Amino acid sequence: MTSQQHKNYTLPLAMMFLLFFIISFVTGLQNPLGVIVKDQFSLTNFQSQLGNFANFLAYLIMGIPAGKMIERIGYKKTALVALVMGFTGVLIMFAGGHLKMFYLYLTGAFVSGFTMCTLNAVVNPLITVLGDEKGANQRLNFGGALNSVGATIVPILGGYMMGNAAQKSISDANPLLFLAMGIFAVVFIVLYLVEIPEPHIVKKEEKVKDKHSAMSFRHFVLGIITIFIYVGVEVGVPNIANLFMTESTSHGGLGMDTTIAGTIVGTYWFFMLIGRLVGGALGKVFTSKQMLTFVSTLGLLLTFGAIYSPLDVTVRMPVVTSQLAFELAEVPINVMFLIFIGFCTSIMWPGIFNLATKGIGKYMAQGSGIFMTMVVGGGILPLVQGYLADLFGYLNSYWLIIASLAFMLYYALIGSKNVNTDIPVE
Repeated sequence: MTSQQHKNYTLPLAMMFLLFFIISFVTGLQNPLGVIVKDQFSLTNFQSQLGNFANFLAYLIMGIPAGKMIERIGYKKTALVALVMGFTGVLIMFAGGHLKMFYLYLTGAFVSGFTMCTLNAVVNPLITVLGDEKGANQRLNFGGALNSVGATIVPILGGYMMGNAAQKSISDANPLLFLAMGIFAVVFIVLYLVEIPEPHIVKKEEKVKDKHSAMSFRHFVLGIITIFIYVGVEVGVPNIANLFMTESTSHGGLGMDTTIAGTIVGTYWFFMLIGRLVGGALGKVFTSKQMLTFVSTLGLLLTFGAIYSPLDVTVRMPVVTSQLAFELAEVPINVMFLIFIGFCTSIMWPGIFNLATKGIGKYMAQGSGIFMTMVVGGGILPLVQGYLADLFGYLNSYWLIIASLAFMLYYALIGSKNVNTDIPVE
């Protein structure tokens, strides 16, 4: 690849990295909002995760249409449509808080999910194809690092805005909602003016019936199941931890101040940022299979530690404050183990995506759309975990995470092998 080609990819890649940030920022809004709506509308742990569920449910509906949109109108126009939907969704969430209507808030979360799904369908394949194949894992990890920046900021700012308010309200998070709408508006303008390569547009006259599809590959099918589980783990670990920390001791929680809990949850996403930076640096040294095997195993050990460690044992761990500085906070060792799982979830997405799409060639755009449908796991698994927390307690709900990580380890070691190499992919 020539230096000129690299130069031509610089601006499109910059826009893709910026979209990574936006996706995580808006998705991450559901973490502090889960704590807020639980208090404002007197909800159970299960009900508090409905906004997160609505956000991710949109992936199930929009995933395949997003892939079709890319094939027909290209990456740029697809992203522009998504940005308009995103602005609208956040505006509806704001209206839900202003009018004190829980179901209107859920509607806004659902519409926002359409945006996150569509943008994900755009950025992941483009990051993969904009550059040499060997660097795809590295670029996805660096994009994921920016994704973690947005995810780190949201719970910290959310906890800071809630403070010690006796009665929390969605209006407490209005500055975050206004910021999200502003980002959507600005990126729409910038993206409209930027030229984006369109390697996967399918012209009508070129379309022919194909007896194969992305679903013809066993490793891809197992990969989309794995991504369903992974996103549920990534979202469920910090979401339930936040509820665990902020719930009163009389109801099985730790009774922490929401500001402190927000900084601790923000540190989970910060650890994901560090992990993705390290993963990006090591992306050309270790394979996706090796990296996914390591972090799945480490995640299992940390989750077992969180479940079995006594609550009265505390440690001092560094947390990211609302001023984006570090300070030491005293937390139960269980919480520390849960927050450290952020290091593990940091590099799972690119590892799974690369393993699942490796060798599927011309089915990449279609595969990306199908892949996005399974991100609905980020809404379903935390909802199930919230229900388990209501029934059996917060720490026991993490047995769902144990089972999920065990499946990811299986996929890394066995399920990711391409056994369908006879299918034409050119």
